[in-house]
Amino acid sequence: MKSLWLDIGNTRLKYWITENQQIIEHAAELHLQSPADLLLGLIQHFKHQGLHRIGISSVLDTENNQRIQQILKWLEIPVIFAKVHTEYAGLQCGYDVPSQLGIDRWLQVLAVAEEKENYCIIGCGTALTIDLTKGKQHLGGYILPNLYLQRDALIQNTKGIKIPDSAFDNLNPGNNTVDAVHHGILLGLISTIENIMQQSPKKLLLTGGDASLFAKFLQKYQPTVETDLLLKGLQQYIAHYPKD
Repeated sequence: MKSLWLDIGNTRLKYWITENQQIIEHAAELHLQSPADLLLGLIQHFKHQGLHRIGISSVLDTENNQRIQQILKWLEIPVIFAKVHTEYAGLQCGYDVPSQLGIDRWLQVLAVAEEKENYCIIGCGTALTIDLTKGKQHLGGYILPNLYLQRDALIQNTKGIKIPDSAFDNLNPGNNTVDAVHHGILLGLISTIENIMQQSPKKLLLTGGDASLFAKFLQKYQPTVETDLLLKGLQQYIAHYPKD
């Protein structure tokens, strides 16, 4: 059975097509604040794939999600939007108001949470998100500006300094302003993660575009890098979705 999985973020739309749990197609594109228009351009392609169902993780508002749903109706197959619940598949949400937790974070936790393990799950995307679990209890987490947001904020307030897209390559003190900025930002985020990891024993799991970069500086915690963690969480969500 073929399934379509959509991850609609603030700036990017990702999709996977799977058959018998195997990924047979995967793409990610910037949607330029118009994800419905991007999806409209993909709909004919999806129409010819012989799909049986669609699972969606979307951070968009209700109006935009309704437009997405209208477009997907053309495929004439079941569409399920994942939502954050107080409890789902045994996982307890750590937020006082579950609907305020980002669906991407919820699905990443759902993908890995298990009874006898504690996790620190870090999403290295547009923001750096940190979620903690104790068994099947989500404990809440932290949200920080990522490497590039911090750098951009510094540039806006620093006249005469142009920061190129050079690598965040090490934690040594910078011998010039460019390196001092890059290494300082990276050191701050790595130090935050280390502080959290030292509070209690837990497994470290990294996902998102910069996961491999962070893993390089966190080797003493033996991090696991999961490229398709949200997809796994979305598949878990659909697997436990109540049948009509």
